[in-house]
Amino acid sequence: MQAITRARKNIIIGAAVVLGLLFMAGAQEASASHSWGGYHWARTANPLKISLGDNVGSAWDSYLQTASTDWSQSLVIDTAIVPTKSNKPRTCRAVAGRVEVCNALYGSTGWLGIATVWASGSHITQATVRLNDTYYRTAKYNTPAWKQFVVCQEIGHTFGLAHQDESFSNANLGSCMDYTNLPDTNQHPNSHDYAQLESIYAHLDTSNTTTQQKASAPAATDTDPSSWGRAARSERPERPGRESVFENTLQNGDKVFTFVVWADDAGHEDHDH
Repeated sequence: MQAITRARKNIIIGAAVVLGLLFMAGAQEASASHSWGGYHWARTANPLKISLGDNVGSAWDSYLQTASTDWSQSLVIDTAIVPTKSNKPRTCRAVAGRVEVCNALYGSTGWLGIATVWASGSHITQATVRLNDTYYRTAKYNTPAWKQFVVCQEIGHTFGLAHQDESFSNANLGSCMDYTNLPDTNQHPNSHDYAQLESIYAHLDTSNTTTQQKASAPAATDTDPSSWGRAARSERPERPGRESVFENTLQNGDKVFTFVVWADDAGHEDHDH
């Protein structure tokens, strides 16, 4: 699946760790500094092997496959698309140690896609990605560029990546982690995304959250923004309710983050990209 072979990954992984440590020491370029708080999946070896649960219909299969292939170009991430575990796409139930990817007609919620990520301490424990077909049935969003852009970015959030750039009007960076209203050239990760992943996953842990059997404590994962908790980041203070990251703290201290790609609202371009 990967353009970089698994054998080559094993040869150069040591160099990647050294580079990652340099990034963590403050040597990274500004454009590569887009970790969201250092959250990451715990693992005892690199590359991180993460399963993407396939709960999408045939109209999304190629976009999920491309995103999986793209992110697996990273020296520290290996994704594998795996069958659903009796999941219902509309519910999109989280599964411990996996990222579940779902599409459904979620209704006029205002968003094109959301990534919901559970974290215990600094470690991600499970995640879901939901793609709202209510909007992808419209002429504006029913395009390969919009679909690939959104699925790529939302999966990227589940690895611990934030946005590279948060301006809507400047030139595209050629990354799906870049804000844009014109996604044609922002459908895939770029070198800065891979560099940031190497920084995030430079150190190893003593456990693997990708192999845990017990799910994190449940939380409201409603499609209604009112259930997402407080706004953790506000790139557009002039448009309250259109923040791109929300945070819930559970009773056991775990956190649930929701990353949002907003649809166009009353003539305003409010995508979080």
